[in-house]
Amino acid sequence: MVIAVLAALASGGGFAAGGVLQQRAASTRPESEALSFRLLVELAREPMWLLGIGFALVSYVLEALALSFGPLVLVQPLIVSELAFALPISVRWRGMKMGAREWLGATAIAMGLTIGLASAAPRAGRTGAPVAEWIVALGVAGSLTVLVVAVGRRISGSARSSLYALAAGIVIGTQASLLKATITPSEHGLSQALESWEPWATLGTAILGLLLVQSAYEAGPLATSMPALDATEPAVAIVLGIVLFHEDPRTGLALVGAGAGAAALLLGIVLLGTSPVIRCLQEAQRTHQRAADCWPEFGDERPLATRSPRTTTRSLHGSPDDRASPTPGPR
Repeated sequence: MVIAVLAALASGGGFAAGGVLQQRAASTRPESEALSFRLLVELAREPMWLLGIGFALVSYVLEALALSFGPLVLVQPLIVSELAFALPISVRWRGMKMGAREWLGATAIAMGLTIGLASAAPRAGRTGAPVAEWIVALGVAGSLTVLVVAVGRRISGSARSSLYALAAGIVIGTQASLLKATITPSEHGLSQALESWEPWATLGTAILGLLLVQSAYEAGPLATSMPALDATEPAVAIVLGIVLFHEDPRTGLALVGAGAGAAALLLGIVLLGTSPVIRCLQEAQRTHQRAADCWPEFGDERPLATRSPRTTTRSLHGSPDDRASPTPGPR
């Protein structure tokens, strides 16, 4: 059990580091590449992004190790604590510090996911599902994904990043269910597994999920995408587990725990969504300027001696002289 806990925490930390590196690389790409496979091609040339993918792959290995020594109900909540690692790293990397609101929001999200997943985790059911049921489930998941992406394309700012992450969560949650269905034919040999449709569907959803995640990272900071992704992915996997694999959902006090977890999760999302630090990160990513430059707009009370000359004389949107000049500012 100790090995499971340590491996799960290490996996969460690895996913956090990978997410920060991937988001940092994706944030430099132009908006026109979002939702295009060109985004993945260009990111594959970035050493920072490849390092982030490497962290993610190592984290998957650690997750498998944790699951071999402990139950899913223990391992999964520890892994989704990645936000508690990723958000401070991401904020600090931009030259800022998290305040009480941001720490409370990140903690509420991590605790909400932990309590909710531990409470809602269903008991084991059958190992597979009929193709007809899969067609319906994939059709519903695909329709929801298309709808969420379509809405995301019509808006801008942090909401777009959150919606792309929501769509990615639907796809990756579906991928988890497909992976579970893939395990059964693979037990009878690799050749038989490759003859079935599940492995190929798993591969397809994995690529689509990766594209949506990177598009979410490109559209906004981690605080706007990771909560939606971490909440949607296990929720979709749990629902599909109940519907397709007839896993037995928990009732009674477990529902109370799931409700408390959802409430904490919502509180954390609201706190981060209304945070001036997160708004500053969003604006800094959009304008490709330093995040510290927008602190004067949000009432930065740091001593003047600790600020750079640029931040004491001009806000993120520029001084009146800057705005009157026809020459664009640095990008």
